[in-house]
Amino acid sequence: MSKPRSPEMKRLLMFVLGACLASGSRAFDFGGASDITAVSGRTSREYVRTRLANGSFAPESYVFGKGGARSGAMQDASIDKLDFLDVAHVIAGPLASQNYLPSTDPKTTRLLIMVYWGTTQAPEHANETAGMQNLQSAQDALNNAQAQGLQSTSPARQSLEGQFTTAMALVQAENKMRDQADLVNVKMLGYDSWWDESQGDHRGTAFALSRKDLVDEIEQNRYFVVLMAYDFQIAWKDKKHSLLWETRFSIRQRHHEFDKDLPVLAQYASRYFGQDSNGLIRGAVPLGHVDIGEVKSLGEVPGK
Repeated sequence: MSKPRSPEMKRLLMFVLGACLASGSRAFDFGGASDITAVSGRTSREYVRTRLANGSFAPESYVFGKGGARSGAMQDASIDKLDFLDVAHVIAGPLASQNYLPSTDPKTTRLLIMVYWGTTQAPEHANETAGMQNLQSAQDALNNAQAQGLQSTSPARQSLEGQFTTAMALVQAENKMRDQADLVNVKMLGYDSWWDESQGDHRGTAFALSRKDLVDEIEQNRYFVVLMAYDFQIAWKDKKHSLLWETRFSIRQRHHEFDKDLPVLAQYASRYFGQDSNGLIRGAVPLGHVDIGEVKSLGEVPGK
């Protein structure tokens, strides 16, 4: 996910979402439930937005690039039915609120914004894995043997201890795989600043509770969107990749519907489009329905 695929550099597909900019996000209904929305924004040292005399950002032109979708572990019509144009159309409104405007002229286009979206796949909870269940059974059997006075030198006791050791090794292997799966989601969701802060032995401290909150959060399936903005001119002319900024935002899948919540989530995250959030931002965002105009593609421009 770090850069566009090279075939896309040979022929850049440009979607100009005029209907979204014309109609805007017309009706926000914030009567829905709240949940933790996480946002992470990063910018390169080379990227600085110019401000106008009134304090607003100077307009910057962009085109969208199709980054791709990641399917979740379960069927979910609220996201599975959406294609790239559906997602890009919703994102265009919040981009416009930050003065990012769609372009039809490759010679003056500033940004190529790659759009990725999908659902993370959380690992099994530690207490539900086969290894943990085997370990619990082995521990119970060993405890019973000790309670019955079975000597440690007896073959039966040694067999039980061997089963316990094997079960412990399996749990350790599962935990390693679980940590690897967690790390994939951490990077995907932009949780790495929190992840890094929670490393180490913090037992008995507030950091331990923070670590538990982190693991609980990333080990739930989450809807996510990732925007990665590249220098269009370098991509178009030189076929190279210069990442200028990225924004990642997400919310848990449970009790939510991606197509209904995406407009509000994107609007909330838009304050970090092209801006550095200085770490992970987490907040409860009222969710509801947003009316979006009819989607419209105004053409395709071939790459140079």
